[in-house]
Amino acid sequence: MTPSEAHASVGGGFQKARNLLVTTPAATTPRKTALYSIHRKMGAKMVEFGGWEMPLEYAGILAEHHAVRTRAGLFDVSHMGEIEIRGPGALGLAEWVTCNHVARLRAGEAHYSGLMTSRGTFVDDLLVHKLSDTHYLLCVNAANQDRDFEHIAGQKHGDAEVENAGVRYSQLAIQGPRAKEILGRLTPVALDSIHYYHFTFGKVSGADCLIARTGYTGEDGFEIYFHIEFSEALWSSLLEAGQSFGVMPCGLGARNTLRLEAGMRLYGHELDESTTPWEAGLDWICKLDKGEFLGSKALAQQRQRGVEKKLVGFEMLGKRIAREGYPVFVGGRQAGGVTSGGPAPSLGKNIGFAYVPPQASAPGTALEISIRGQVEPARICQIPFYRHPRPTTPH
Repeated sequence: MTPSEAHASVGGGFQKARNLLVTTPAATTPRKTALYSIHRKMGAKMVEFGGWEMPLEYAGILAEHHAVRTRAGLFDVSHMGEIEIRGPGALGLAEWVTCNHVARLRAGEAHYSGLMTSRGTFVDDLLVHKLSDTHYLLCVNAANQDRDFEHIAGQKHGDAEVENAGVRYSQLAIQGPRAKEILGRLTPVALDSIHYYHFTFGKVSGADCLIARTGYTGEDGFEIYFHIEFSEALWSSLLEAGQSFGVMPCGLGARNTLRLEAGMRLYGHELDESTTPWEAGLDWICKLDKGEFLGSKALAQQRQRGVEKKLVGFEMLGKRIAREGYPVFVGGRQAGGVTSGGPAPSLGKNIGFAYVPPQASAPGTALEISIRGQVEPARICQIPFYRHPRPTTPH
């Protein structure tokens, strides 16, 4: 069953972390997911993020973070955008606008990729799901979905139809070591048969869903796409099914600390229209051997001459937290800036990302970060900071 067919049938440091996710109010009224009233009734602290009013936390970022690492957490991620490409030219268009090798996907597989500019920089990062040879579902970032759609549609060539389909979808993410057991109580789908970065179609509590074994937390789990009319029923069913496993509803605060520990980039921080996959340490999603695509010439040239900046992970050696925009020094000279930073509850230290010159990017390199005028010591470390064992590797 395709999505169209389914729709037709259907502490202090943490206070600062909270502040980081509150975006400047937009000129227009923030959009709301179908679960907005439920979040309010459950006492969630709401913030504007990416043009949407979203839950930041329920019981607290720390508690929600640990729930995902040790048990399970349930996220409303319906603010994410969905774009569908259909038709005989769907593969050609998907290959042209993204840097990963879409033709290598088989039906029921997904991969992480970049939506490219002609300069080889990021319009967005996204997930590409292959539904069939002529049908692809792209999951894009909330704030970028309209711009992404216009960008893809503007590149249209051949016989391909592009739809900005987000208004038809809700999306929930059940993440953590008990996620499979919780979801398994609500679906006849054999979840063990869905490998990492694979998906299938099936019913969850009677609703037609796309069930993908993906996530943004560094833990095992599933992201579930379905028609918006089932939003409240599925949210309630998953919380009820997970009650004995200690599931917690989770907000954007824990989503951010979890993704940071897992070394996952965030658009607008580590990725934007000024950065390339080589600079962001995402060489593995950039497949120049697949043939020409948007930005491939610029990327080939940059790979040949080398990059001038490189994304690194760092850990603070003291107790202070480095935040986005704080200057980074190497050997007493400013070398770059912090893109994301915050506490790592699973590791008991403060971590972050920064761009630095490639010659100063080796793990173990000493850094100094200026925090409100005071220089604090840090050192570069391997990404990801936290790693959960997985049986397979995404494409």
